[in-house]
Amino acid sequence: MDTPKVVKMAKAPGEVGKTAIQVVERMMNLLDALAKHEDACSLKILAEQTALHPSTAHRILNDMVACRLVERGDGGIYRLGLRLLELGNLVKARLSVREAAQTPMRALHKITGETINLSVRQGDEIVYVDRAYSERSGMQVVRAIGGRAPLHLTSVGKLFLASDDSTKVRAYATRTGLAGHTRNSITDLRKLENELAKVNQSGHASDDEELELGVSCLAAGILDDTGKLVAGLSLSAPTDRIQADWLKALQDTAMQISKGMGFTSK
Repeated sequence: MDTPKVVKMAKAPGEVGKTAIQVVERMMNLLDALAKHEDACSLKILAEQTALHPSTAHRILNDMVACRLVERGDGGIYRLGLRLLELGNLVKARLSVREAAQTPMRALHKITGETINLSVRQGDEIVYVDRAYSERSGMQVVRAIGGRAPLHLTSVGKLFLASDDSTKVRAYATRTGLAGHTRNSITDLRKLENELAKVNQSGHASDDEELELGVSCLAAGILDDTGKLVAGLSLSAPTDRIQADWLKALQDTAMQISKGMGFTSK
């Protein structure tokens, strides 16, 4: 008597894709579950938290161990693998604050119609690395991209000084002499320290014609994934055009850029 042949039905292309997506989703769920535990985690707990059958979770975890996404310890416990750290460091290294800021900066410029600057700190100065503006703003842009300005005379510079401790601020004052550019410039250490205390309290900084007469600025900080201040976003406008309600839009934009740099608020 002939043995009946078992005919395997071919899966439709859509079914193959659906299965692959399901596996990826389960892998991500397992990674998320592992991320919630500071210590290594057992297969039983991972299966329960991801609603997977233990055999399914075990099979997927084995594949992830082979790829170094997950590490397996003695006794069948699991933890996140070093491959994730390597990939994370690659992503972080490739993140550019300028790239992250370009689209949000232009959106803020469209809302306000005023000049939006992106600046970073280099030593005792800030450096302008990007700008969103239009000729219609009616304000001449004095400092081009690549231009520099002293920390204590600029809104973004004050953000960086406010993130320093008092010893570093005094050392800055000694090195620079707190030279002024206008009659509004802060050239006294005690006044600067008071100003920086206000910055720390409010979370933003301002420049009241301290760098250029007739021009005022508002600034908010941009943070990286560790919460470190890496850049500042500022709005510059003729003093008589500055509007208080621009501050929230500026801060929201700075937070949007920060999130693009990997920052997550607690």
